[in-house]
Amino acid sequence: MSKEATIWLVIAVYAVFMLVVGIVNSKSSKGMAAFTVGGRNAGAWISALSYGTAYFSAVMFIGYSGGSGWSYGLWSVLVGLGNAIFGSLLAWLVLAKRTRECTRRLKIKSMPQLFEMRYNSQGMKLFACIITFVFLLPYSASVYKGLTSVCSVLLNIDETVCMIIIALGSALVLVLGGYMATLKADFVQGIVMMFGVSALIVMVVISPKVGGLSQGLSNMMDYMKQNQMAPLPAGAMWSLIATILMTSFGTWGLPQMVHKYYGIRDDKEVKRGVIISTFFALLVAGGGYFIGSFSHLFFGNDLPNGGKDYLIPNMLNMAGLPNILIGVVLVLLIAASVSTLSSITLTACSTVSMDLVKGRFKKDLKDQNTARLTRILCLIFVALSYLVANTNTPILEMMSYSWGIISGCFLAPYAISLYWKGINRAGAWAGMIGGFVVACLPVAAKLFFNAWQAPFGLGEMMNQGPLFACLAMALSIALCFAVSVLAEKLHWKSGERNDFFYTGTAEEWRLQHHYVK
Repeated sequence: MSKEATIWLVIAVYAVFMLVVGIVNSKSSKGMAAFTVGGRNAGAWISALSYGTAYFSAVMFIGYSGGSGWSYGLWSVLVGLGNAIFGSLLAWLVLAKRTRECTRRLKIKSMPQLFEMRYNSQGMKLFACIITFVFLLPYSASVYKGLTSVCSVLLNIDETVCMIIIALGSALVLVLGGYMATLKADFVQGIVMMFGVSALIVMVVISPKVGGLSQGLSNMMDYMKQNQMAPLPAGAMWSLIATILMTSFGTWGLPQMVHKYYGIRDDKEVKRGVIISTFFALLVAGGGYFIGSFSHLFFGNDLPNGGKDYLIPNMLNMAGLPNILIGVVLVLLIAASVSTLSSITLTACSTVSMDLVKGRFKKDLKDQNTARLTRILCLIFVALSYLVANTNTPILEMMSYSWGIISGCFLAPYAISLYWKGINRAGAWAGMIGGFVVACLPVAAKLFFNAWQAPFGLGEMMNQGPLFACLAMALSIALCFAVSVLAEKLHWKSGERNDFFYTGTAEEWRLQHHYVK
């Protein structure tokens, strides 16, 4: 069987599986609660692998692992380790249990709803809804671009066809089955990803370009010394640290990641999920960045056609992988991409239907009609993502803009509220707006001022998305604390405490119906 036929056969098997999962779960996702949180009965393995597959998509495998490996050599493995320690282990330890408890007690289905109930503000709910939908689009688009670069190299097919395939796959699972369908699909896709990455590491390491583990590490160390990468120059070091922090702590404020905690069955499953998610991240993220760290052994100092986004695809093509393994690798990347895209799409669209349409304009909209509207919005979101993906913006830039703005807005008011009752509406607004403004600077530079230089000789502002994402998150945290204390001391109405969030129930909330715009 030819290479292309083998690869297409493996992909066809995967596509049939995804279709079956969507159809099987279609009957159990009629209501909005079932469609968005799946009855809040997910176990540790399903929740943890769903978290991991939403975390690591083709964006990580193709965009970040290739780009980081090219820029930092073996140092890029630190990004994968940071993702495992800070983005998975610490995130689950700090956020999962408390998020699960408050969202279950108050029957919260989205992050905008959490902000509304915590800060008694419909205005904040609306702001969070708009930010979520608008700025998850470039992240969704970056997933498309990550996968298409692989398919165009390994399958030699048009990028438009690749984008259509991933769009149809994610749309089918979402529209047919909703949250539980994505969870169950993510579970199997997570298993595929773990085996696929393990096989990929072995095959790349034993390829002629690397020549085995010890030889490959030795050659890369020699290259790094000759090209001033060991040690890293100050500018590259700060860029590496920013990448580690953004891709690790940035997940703490992403609605589609936080959403995974809502449906966990109980605290016992949370504890198990900590271990499973950390192991998954170590293998998948650590392995992905490890593969990317050898990019210079394949290309020397000359980037392949298409730039950094085409490093990993060409490395896989040059590594002499067996046809069946190439098929598995493509399924791995498709699975990771569909999982991430499904999570992003479900989060963005359920937010609009529940929190904007029903919450603001049509409050008498029935539950089943809300779920139906969400399905329609999912199709629209996938189509918009496709359009954004066709712009000439590298994967790294689109993802860093998206993560920076959303986490810059949401991380501090969300995470702090789980532990500190003193944070108030004034502090949360200050944190959101401050983080948003700082994170938007590289985006503004990209759109309007291409030659705008970042401070301290860091280069063009539009290329500093990870750095400004970190600054946005840090500033947002500081503003949340400082303005909350100030508002309370000055007795502002927006500085009032809200202890109800920590003790109340959804039934009491509906009775009080206490909204503040």
